[in-house]
Amino acid sequence: MNIEFVASVSVITLDPPRSRALYLEALGLPLEAAEGDDYFHSEDIEGSKHFGIWPLRQAAQSCFGVPDWPADRTLPQASIEFEVADAEAVRSAAEELHRAGFDLLHDAKTEPWGQTVARLQSSEGLIIGISYAPSLH
Repeated sequence: MNIEFVASVSVITLDPPRSRALYLEALGLPLEAAEGDDYFHSEDIEGSKHFGIWPLRQAAQSCFGVPDWPADRTLPQASIEFEVADAEAVRSAAEELHRAGFDLLHDAKTEPWGQTVARLQSSEGLIIGISYAPSLH
């Protein structure tokens, strides 16, 4: 697997308004969300391709297809995604991780916004994504 760069870092929050008070108001980060969406993010923070505040219910939906994080899993506090060259490289990386004994939260899939990603949860509880986001290339 050839990781090209860190594509994204997101905090995962149970309390989106409280997190927004810190990151938007207190720290003044230039985060925005689409209308009606609680996922605030930016591609305009120097040194970061993408930073976001990811509501836990959205993380659960993306990883498991349901709005509640499974009770038998550690609650994640953050997500980090590592970018690879293309969508096929995501699929190959997912297979490589599986062969190495890592249980994936989900195999490679294409999200509605066009990103192809496979995710696992690290022993520290982080959501780790192997990603190809066309907008970053």
